[in-house]
Amino acid sequence: MTNDLTENLFSLIKSLSASEKRQFSLYVGRIGVNSDSKFLNLYKVMSRQKKYNEAEILKATKITKLQLSNVKTHLYKQLLISLRLNPAHQSIPVQIREQVDFAYILYHKGLYQQSLKLLDRVKTLAINYEEKNLTYEILELEKIIESQYITRSMSNRADILIKETEEISELNTIWGKLSNLSLELYSIFLKKGYCRSQEEADQIKAYFKEKLPEYNYKQLGFRERLWLYKVHLWYSFLTQDFLGCYRYSMKWKDLFIEYKHLIPIHPVSYLKGSHYLLESLFYLNHTDLFEATLKQLEDSLRDPKIPHNDNISALSFLYVYSNKLNLRFMKGEFSNADELVEKINQKIEKFRGRLDEHHIMVFYYKIACLYFGDGKNKECIVYLKKIITNKSLEMREDLMCFSRILNLVAHYEAGMDYHLDRLVKSTYKFLIKMDDMHEVQKEMIKFLRNLPDVSPLDIKDEFRKLHATLKKFEDHPYERRAFLYLDIISWLESNIENRPVQEIIMEKSQEYSR
Repeated sequence: MTNDLTENLFSLIKSLSASEKRQFSLYVGRIGVNSDSKFLNLYKVMSRQKKYNEAEILKATKITKLQLSNVKTHLYKQLLISLRLNPAHQSIPVQIREQVDFAYILYHKGLYQQSLKLLDRVKTLAINYEEKNLTYEILELEKIIESQYITRSMSNRADILIKETEEISELNTIWGKLSNLSLELYSIFLKKGYCRSQEEADQIKAYFKEKLPEYNYKQLGFRERLWLYKVHLWYSFLTQDFLGCYRYSMKWKDLFIEYKHLIPIHPVSYLKGSHYLLESLFYLNHTDLFEATLKQLEDSLRDPKIPHNDNISALSFLYVYSNKLNLRFMKGEFSNADELVEKINQKIEKFRGRLDEHHIMVFYYKIACLYFGDGKNKECIVYLKKIITNKSLEMREDLMCFSRILNLVAHYEAGMDYHLDRLVKSTYKFLIKMDDMHEVQKEMIKFLRNLPDVSPLDIKDEFRKLHATLKKFEDHPYERRAFLYLDIISWLESNIENRPVQEIIMEKSQEYSR
C-alpha cells in the first residue's frame, strides 16, 4: 500500500465515531475466526496511535513487514463495508444502489421476472428522489432483460422504455453541462475573485452565453434547476451583480421548500443555498433581513431532517461563523470579539482536515478586519501575517492583495511605520506581479508612500484629499470591489473626524436600516 493509502487508512480510522466503532466490532465479530485476525489486530493498534507508527505496529502484532501492505488494504476494505452497513449511512441513494445490485444478481441467476419487479419498484423511488443517473442505469438493465424475449411483456413495453430512456438521457445531458459550467465559473471565482474590468466582465458574459445549454424550463426537475441556479449565482458573483446573486440564491432556497423530502438527501446543497443568500444580503447591506436569515440557518441546523455527521458539522461551522463575522461588520460591532475569535480558532483546529486552506485564510482575513475595526492593529497584523506568509495559497488573488493593503494601513495605525517604506515597496511589487492594480489600490499606495513625509499639521488635509479621490469609486462597477474587503472610506472618515472607525460604520449601518 502506498503512503497515500496508508494515510487514508489512518485518517479513516480516526474519523470513526463511537457508534461506527461499535458497528465495526459487531461486523467483525459475526465470524468467530476474526477475533484474532491480523487486520483486526492492526485496527486495534492504529486506533490507539495518535500518529502513524509502523515500528509499533510490527512490534505489537504478528504481522510481518512483507504482509503489512496487504493487511492494510484488507482492513480499509472491511471498514468501508462496515460503514456501508451502518444505519447512519443508509441514505436513499445507497438504498437504491443496493436494490439495483440485487436486481443484477437476480438477472444473472435467470430470475428475470423477479429482477424486473424489483427494478420497477426501485425506479419509482429513484425518480421520486431525483436520482436520474441511477434511473438511467435501471432503464438500461430493464432493456437488457426485455431484449431476452423471455418475459412476454405487453406489446408497447419497448416504446415506453425507449421514451423514458430518451427523456432521462436528455435531462442527464443538460445536468452534465450545467454542472460543468458551474464548476468552471466557481474555479474562476476562486482563482481571480470578482471581475476587475469591463473587459473581464465581457469575457465572462461571452463565455457564459457560449457554455449555457439550451433547455425547456418546464421540463427541468429538481436536480437540473438546482444546477441552473448555481450557474447563474456564480455568474452574478463574478460580475458583481449582487441583486442577481440574491435572486438566484432565493430561487435555490425556494427549490428546497418545494422539494422538502430532498433536504435529507442533499443537506450540503440545502445549507449552501442559505449561505449564498446570506452572502448576497451582506453585499447588498440588508442588515435586518441578513440577521433573520442567519437565525433561520441556525434553527435549520437543529432540524432532525439534517443529518449530523462530520461533514455537516464542518460546513455548519463555516457557514454560521463566517456570517456571524459578517453581521458584526454590517452593524459596526467590532469590540468584545476575543471570545468569538477564540471559538473560531478552536473550531478551525477541530475541522482543519475538512476545511480547505482558502476558507481558513478567509476566516483569518475577517478576524484581521474585526481587530482593525476595534483599533487592535497589532492583533490585526498577526492574522494578516498568516495569510501573507502562506506560500501554499494559490487561490483568490484578490484576498492576498487586500491582505497586503490592510497590512500597510494597520502598520501605520499601530505606529509601526519605521519600515513602512519597505512594506510599501514589497506590496507594490506583489500587486504588479499579480496584475491586480486598481485605481483604489494605486491611490492607497501613493498615499501611504508619501505619509512619512507629511507634516502632522497637514495630515488631515491629506486624509481629506484621499477621501475625496476614493469616494468617487465607491459606486464604480469594478473599483467598488476594493470596498467589499476593506471599508477604506470609513477608516478615512474616522481619521478626519477623530472618531473610532466602528462608530462611523455603526452610524452608517443604522442609516441603511432606516
